[in-house]
Amino acid sequence: MDELGASSLGSEQIERLCEVAEEAARNYIISRVSWREISDLNIAVETGGSEKNLLVDVDVEVRLSPLIKDFDAKKLAEEAVNAAFKSVEKFLREDQWGSKE
Repeated sequence: MDELGASSLGSEQIERLCEVAEEAARNYIISRVSWREISDLNIAVETGGSEKNLLVDVDVEVRLSPLIKDFDAKKLAEEAVNAAFKSVEKFLREDQWGSKE
């Protein structure tokens, strides 16, 4: 779980942050392998923490088709989690400053 500084976000903003993280993880995975090569994909984004610190947990589980031999599914999942956290950081910067970078 990563700890990120955040202003007090409303429930709609928290929901949107989770959607953004999930979308970023999914988009990363499908940018690396096609949907036909994915047997199972689960992405979970949870938030918690306090008003001063937002805790975000991103869990990605991906199982690839047995026909895919030389592809590391664990590494793909880890990279998708990193992509999700980058999108969370960008979302929080935009929310904090009210502008897009």
